[in-house]
Amino acid sequence: MKKLIYLIPFLLGAGEDFISDFEYGQMLYQNPRGISCAACHGEYGEGKEIVSYSNEDNETITIRGVDIRESTLPQIEAVVARNHPVMPKYYLTIKEVEAIYRYLQEAAEQKEEEKNP
Repeated sequence: MKKLIYLIPFLLGAGEDFISDFEYGQMLYQNPRGISCAACHGEYGEGKEIVSYSNEDNETITIRGVDIRESTLPQIEAVVARNHPVMPKYYLTIKEVEAIYRYLQEAAEQKEEEKNP
């Protein structure tokens, strides 16, 4: 009986998630399968330069990750599910894609609130 009394404080919090939905989405966005979405799409989905190089005509070629902040959930699901010449295929579940989408939406809201308190 004494041992059970010591466990009560731990059992009371057992219903709570270990990490929040925001943290889960952030974790997936930062490192879904070894290659970060943020590496190409920026910290909050704003897009960023991946690489620039000069071709044989001495023209500068720049490859950018696109801005995905305004993308809808169905758009993100469709893009993640197919093969791309540059973007790796992550084999994410629908729940994982939804978590990333929710993270991007909430992160954008937080960033906006920081700019306009």
